Amino acid sequence: MPEIGPDANLNRVSTAILYTAIAGAPLPFGSTTPLMIAFWCGLLGLGVAAAAPHHLSKAHRVILGSLFLLGAAWLFVVREQLAQHPLLANVHPVWAQASEVLGSSLEPSASIARGQPWFALGASMADMLALMLGLVIGSDPTRARRTLVVMAWAGAAYALYGILSLVIDPTALLWREKQAYAGNLTATFVNRNTAAAYFGSCMVVWLLLLSMWVRRHLSPGKFDAAAVVSAIATRPIDSSVLICGFLLCVTAMFLTGSRAGIALSLISMSIALAVELSRRLQKRRRLWTAFIASGVTALALLEFLGGSVNDRFSSQGLVDNGRFESYRGILQMIADHPWFGSGLGTFRWAFPAYRSANVSLWGVWDIAHSTPLEIAAEVGIPLAAAVAFGWAAIFVVLVRGIRIRKRDRIIPLAAFSVAFIAVLHSLVDFSLQIPGYSIVVCAVVGAGLAQSFRSKRPSAEPSADAAALSSTFDLNDACSKVSIRCTNAT
Repeated sequence: MPEIGPDANLNRVSTAILYTAIAGAPLPFGSTTPLMIAFWCGLLGLGVAAAAPHHLSKAHRVILGSLFLLGAAWLFVVREQLAQHPLLANVHPVWAQASEVLGSSLEPSASIARGQPWFALGASMADMLALMLGLVIGSDPTRARRTLVVMAWAGAAYALYGILSLVIDPTALLWREKQAYAGNLTATFVNRNTAAAYFGSCMVVWLLLLSMWVRRHLSPGKFDAAAVVSAIATRPIDSSVLICGFLLCVTAMFLTGSRAGIALSLISMSIALAVELSRRLQKRRRLWTAFIASGVTALALLEFLGGSVNDRFSSQGLVDNGRFESYRGILQMIADHPWFGSGLGTFRWAFPAYRSANVSLWGVWDIAHSTPLEIAAEVGIPLAAAVAFGWAAIFVVLVRGIRIRKRDRIIPLAAFSVAFIAVLHSLVDFSLQIPGYSIVVCAVVGAGLAQSFRSKRPSAEPSADAAALSSTFDLNDACSKVSIRCTNAT
């Protein structure tokens, strides 16, 4: 049955907010400014408050409860770092040293920079709200599928802008002048590595949408090339739009020149393609055949489109040596303050004392280039371990959803692929610390978690399996429905 009553209107508002965040978060320089972070926190908070969660299953409520517990633990650590008289944390010794040098008594705190944890809390809060909102809204299958469509179309639009900007004026970043990466595509992001992870994620989503469209024209359990060719010839506009969206994101990803971002995106694409192909081939050989076919596809893309990236792999390897030297200093930071860290958002002030002499003197290390290490250095090992355990649990749930779901398997599979790129890339970079990318990732992951279980709630638009797939993955119909819903909601 379709939604009726006041809850329906509230959920439409929350849905419009979710789609707005997915489409709009990358736009203003990756939403890294305090003003934009505050805006997304307020908007996503409104969406979570307006959403009606009574339809959620027990499994959904357990996930939401776990997120609330993690958020409470995060707030407790920040409270300890901000408090004049913390309950458990020890004050940072830098305050005693500064008092001795200045000859006056300074009020100490657990944070190396007083008040900074409060200002740094916004990005984490926005990510948590996006994950919660994606989970609540994504419990409806139709809205979860449209979440992927919105992400794909937004990614294609940003990719087109990035390509045109690189061709017309490679030194421009929106209305500003680029400070770095003048020869690489960054689109609306400041850093090319974050741009590569974002376009790689959108590339995988486009590929899965294309795969779903192709699957509608195949007999169950079989792969018929003739049927695929016939479908493309019968509906050339739909197939062309899907292929063009995929190629736009692929091209933009390679033009970033990011080594780790491109490599992880191709690996994620190979895994997603292998999962899709494996159910269409004979059981004895389907797994190996699927992985070989997807691997060959990824290598072909790298060979034909990744000229500059291949050169960087040959000359510099996969990761800069300077990062590994910096990681040693960060590990020492963690060892010195293992329980509550140096303070959320204080890495740029705490790291210089641990900077290795083997690291180049050029540049300022204001970010650790490894999100897990930076979290552990800023808020301590216990909270960092809780975050790591949470992501591990998310991957387990998404894998379970991929295995048990027949209809809508694309949603947990897309969420797994996007999370795979984001989490693994964050091990050697800071892409998940950029709200313009992390908000999108968390929203899609939330929808994927919601569709990893059987929902008791009927879809907002009732339909049989074939009809649901047809209405969702017919791109013209999907986009018109999304825009109509957003207009009605606002």
